[in-house]
Amino acid sequence: MEILKVQNLTKIYGKEESKVVALDNVSFSVEKGEFVAIVGASGSGKSTLLHIIGGVDRPTSGKVYIDGKDIFSFNDDKLAIFRRRQVGLIYQFYNLIPILNVEENITLPLSLDNREINREKLDEMLNILGLQNRRKHLPNELSGG
Repeated sequence: MEILKVQNLTKIYGKEESKVVALDNVSFSVEKGEFVAIVGASGSGKSTLLHIIGGVDRPTSGKVYIDGKDIFSFNDDKLAIFRRRQVGLIYQFYNLIPILNVEENITLPLSLDNREINREKLDEMLNILGLQNRRKHLPNELSGG
């Protein structure tokens, strides 16, 4: 079963002499259960591709289907809800909200959806991450390593 399909994806930044083609007609698909690695030299478009697949950025042209849905047919609100509920991005440099503590940063997507927080699952996650005793710390109080 195909879980991801990328068709003729192109992303161009800038115009004329400052034009940069970050993605040039990229196509591939991923089957459910399949593991895929995106590798390439610095500046080859890996992050751009992941941002577009995750719905964080829009392509210049092309399509991205996740579970058969063309994610760029969604309006901005629907796309934001889709990202919040269906996509998990782990950034190279964490992007935590600086005024929210660890627990608040973790539970923010649930709060935005007005969903109840499963405290048992939250505690389990904090234990796995080794952050049980730092749940009320702000991001600047945590180690970046």
